[in-house]
Amino acid sequence: MRVVIQRVSEAKVIVDNLVVGEINHGLVVLQGIEHDDTNEDVEWLAQKIASMRIFSDEEGKMNRDVREVNGNILLISQFTLHASTKKGNRPSFINAAKPESAILLYEALGKRLTEYIGSRIQFGKFGAMMQVLLINDGPVTILMDSKNKE
Repeated sequence: MRVVIQRVSEAKVIVDNLVVGEINHGLVVLQGIEHDDTNEDVEWLAQKIASMRIFSDEEGKMNRDVREVNGNILLISQFTLHASTKKGNRPSFINAAKPESAILLYEALGKRLTEYIGSRIQFGKFGAMMQVLLINDGPVTILMDSKNKE
């Protein structure tokens, strides 16, 4: 499971001209799910995301996590994080999980993040064509893959 985490001052997701998720100060988490991902991947990433110290303390050092700054999380499913670009010019998504299994892990990550930080979680719409608008604060962008824990 791969995630791209962006520290934002604001973000929102629009589907069919309607805002379906919106946050201020916090994290946008783009989640890509592979066919062999499990709840172990969900648990590891949820803990890492909630504990990632990428918010500034009073000295300006990145030393606080999303909970300490009362931040929000906007979780968005993004299968294209598992694009293979080794051959040709059209990416292959063969490693991305099928929607019927991916949605379960997407919802599981949302549930675990909610347990870690409370009700300050917003969501995109799984499987929908979405427009994601955000203001990256920093910029700060972190990539994590649960297959590369070491």
